[in-house]
Amino acid sequence: MLEGARSWLKAWAVAGIGTAVAIAVAGVLGAFGARHEPLPVLAPASQIDTGEWLLRPLKAYVTAGKYTYGMPLKPGGKALVLEVEMTNRTAKSTKDYFDVLQASPATVDPATKPFIVLTRDSTMSPELHPSMPERMAYVWQLPNGAAAPASFDLTVIRKTYKPRDNLYGLPGWFNPMPAGTLTLPIGAGPDSTDIQP
Repeated sequence: MLEGARSWLKAWAVAGIGTAVAIAVAGVLGAFGARHEPLPVLAPASQIDTGEWLLRPLKAYVTAGKYTYGMPLKPGGKALVLEVEMTNRTAKSTKDYFDVLQASPATVDPATKPFIVLTRDSTMSPELHPSMPERMAYVWQLPNGAAAPASFDLTVIRKTYKPRDNLYGLPGWFNPMPAGTLTLPIGAGPDSTDIQP
């Protein structure tokens, strides 16, 4: 009976020590894993792979015309315009590009969503076809009286293709994650005449 109590006590001691070691190791690994690496800085003139899209930033500017690619501006208002070349890398037409570029809160109010238009005919939010590069304009309305920023900071979001998702077993692009940051100078845009289709 005494031998049984000793083996039981020994088992509890080993389990307690093993648990303490496991918690300590997990804590140390968690502390190292919690360290956040800075996002890569993407070159403004480069082609950027976001999984679904190939992006090539073209130019950013502020315009004060009455219209910007068919989007009416408030009287006295300005718009920050980012023009990019986008190529759909998927096998079907899509317009899943609304969250590919996220403007920095220092430049644009995060609650303000951009209008997205095709520059060649001002079609708003069109589906883009596979392997056909298209020039698109992201247009953010700036608050009245806001000064034009010197540069435009963006975060580029990348998604991963999964042949089967966990919920429905269907293919798609999932897990949006920041791919890097991008800073573009605000160049000279069109003068105050209207930019219309």
